[in-house]
Amino acid sequence: MASLEDLEARVVSLEQQVAHIRQDAAAARVLAGAADRDVSEFRQTLNGHISVLNAVRETQLEQGQRLENLERKVDEGFTKVNLGMNQITVLLQSAIDQRPAD
Repeated sequence: MASLEDLEARVVSLEQQVAHIRQDAAAARVLAGAADRDVSEFRQTLNGHISVLNAVRETQLEQGQRLENLERKVDEGFTKVNLGMNQITVLLQSAIDQRPAD
């Protein structure tokens, strides 16, 4: 049978171990809290980046539509210029054909 002194030493040892465990648990809670804050900040940053990327996407879509409209207008303008040049060519050729020979 264990003596009273052995029992007392074991109890003291267990109390010290429990105190250590409590300190470790408190430190773990502090670390977990810091990790939770870090993750929360990371999420906020990530959400901010996602918002920026979505805004850039919207801007790119708008600019794409504007470029399509400008391209259509440029194409229409060149079509008109080409038609005008064809008419000028026809008129010049007609004037050349009607010119008296030297």
